Amino acid sequence: MNATQFQTRILSVQDNMLNFAAMLTGNRNDANDLFQDTVLKALNNKEKYVDNINFKGWMFTIMRNLFVNNYRKAVRSQTIIDQTEDLYHLNLSQNSGFESPEGAFTIKEINGAINRLHTELKMPFSMFVAGYQYNEIADQLQVPLGTVKSRIFFARKELQGVLQSMR
Repeated sequence: MNATQFQTRILSVQDNMLNFAAMLTGNRNDANDLFQDTVLKALNNKEKYVDNINFKGWMFTIMRNLFVNNYRKAVRSQTIIDQTEDLYHLNLSQNSGFESPEGAFTIKEINGAINRLHTELKMPFSMFVAGYQYNEIADQLQVPLGTVKSRIFFARKELQGVLQSMR
């Protein structure tokens, strides 16, 4: 396939690629950048394209891979790596922007709410929080696995209600 045919094929899938890029990025400007990066990568690697392979699928694969790689790069750049001598930054609290139970309530209040649960709910929930797997809890309490899961679910719901009313 010569360069003109290759460019013609790119132009034939341009609208589909722009729509796919917009779906991935959620932003028209970022979609245009992703499209341009994809076309550039395709043009630089046109000798790797095998003529009997689906061209549109090949282009979409390039675009998806570029998007994933850019996303991973952005996440890595936001990660803090503590290289100080005494690892001071590891102990800094990082606010996620969401209220956590630990931040909103003291451990004493949370344990009090757990202790007020009915024994039927408190035992499987406490075991789950302690790190037991569902099947281990079911074996220990000699109840079906589904019962364990539903009791833990109901314990969570009840705790959410109790802690919500404490605010």
